[in-house]
Amino acid sequence: MSASAEAARPSYDEHTALLVVDVQNDFADPHGSLSVQGAEEVVDVANREAARARDAGALVVYTRDWHPAETPHFAPFGGVWPVHCVKETWGAEFHPRLEVDGELIYKATGPEDGYSAFSVQPLPTGDTRGTGLEQLLRGRGIERVVIVGIATDYCVRESGLDAARLGFDAEVLTDGIRAVNLEPGDGERALQVLERAGVRLR
Repeated sequence: MSASAEAARPSYDEHTALLVVDVQNDFADPHGSLSVQGAEEVVDVANREAARARDAGALVVYTRDWHPAETPHFAPFGGVWPVHCVKETWGAEFHPRLEVDGELIYKATGPEDGYSAFSVQPLPTGDTRGTGLEQLLRGRGIERVVIVGIATDYCVRESGLDAARLGFDAEVLTDGIRAVNLEPGDGERALQVLERAGVRLR
């Protein structure tokens, strides 16, 4: 590996958490109901970074969409998305090549939009509630969050914005994310939004 490539990788320590966002079959497998182009490549980056993080004593956290079968988040019930990541189904399982060894955070477990790893918005009221991730990080003395996962323009973006808003030093590893691009260019626009919020792109 070149020195420049090694320098581009984030460093880890006991005050850092690697956040692996939603690397689940429905997003990361070509047969998933909301398959994201190139998402299988995220698995290898996530595994590489998780191994580096654990070796350095950093915390590794995996998030998981865990939807009910019927929710306003899904198109058949008024939302914009195909049915995906329904709890206890193949689509909600982590990609089989993902080496899951760390803390788990479940999100979107009810009739809500659950884009951020930190918070969800119940659809009927618009109120926001936490997922427990902030408390987990504070309890472990975490000051910095490195993010990889799916998808750039939704869950990665919102997780990065929340991390910065909550006062964490946040960065996104760009070779470890992929975008839905519901509209062309959504992924690039998401990165611009993150940068404006103070999230570093590595």
